[in-house]
Amino acid sequence: MSYCVNCGVELDKTASACPLCHTPVRNPNQPVDRTSPPPFPAERGEVAPVSKRELALLLTAMLACVAVCCAVLNLFLPAKRIWSLYIIGAVLMLWLWLVPPLLARGMPLLLRLGIDTTAIAVYVLLIAIDLDGAGWYRALALPIILTGGACALFLGLTLGISKRSILTSVTLILGTTGVFLLGVEFFVDRFCTGTWDPGWSLVVMTICAALIIPLLVVRRVPSLREEARRRFHM
Repeated sequence: MSYCVNCGVELDKTASACPLCHTPVRNPNQPVDRTSPPPFPAERGEVAPVSKRELALLLTAMLACVAVCCAVLNLFLPAKRIWSLYIIGAVLMLWLWLVPPLLARGMPLLLRLGIDTTAIAVYVLLIAIDLDGAGWYRALALPIILTGGACALFLGLTLGISKRSILTSVTLILGTTGVFLLGVEFFVDRFCTGTWDPGWSLVVMTICAALIIPLLVVRRVPSLREEARRRFHM
């Protein structure tokens, strides 16, 4: 049994050099065994990467089969409503969420959020068509979806431009969530009663503000910020 004279690691009888520090092995009492197989492979093997194009085609075929089968089944089964629109809309939304980002590497944030928001809007539109709800779609659903997309874009731009700390990220997320829910109640009240009477959204905004203020104080005071980083391993 040989040991490396430099780092002390135990050496296999087939090793001509230390596998850690590459120091040559010279042991007159135990020459290097050049006939036995080494304990580890000499060549590096790699798994071939999965083709993104093939994966995208597979996902497209699977989702298309689900949509077509449900549409055909809806034609042969008597039903008062076109229930297949719900599944077709969900399939289309999943396709827009999964396949374009898979094929277009490094897709701009604005384009990706635009595709995601459009997918949700189209899905809800299909539901509105089935329920004869064009009125509530234009006055209620579409504004809420667009507001959510704008909030997501704001977070994506503010959090993605530069590396933000956890305190800053949580503060931005809480504030954006409060603004979004305030907008949701605004559109709901305008659609239902024609006037805006803020209630539960103000409660949510108050809670968000109550959480944001201590975070801002901790972020501004260096001693508190360092203590929070040590306590919470941030």
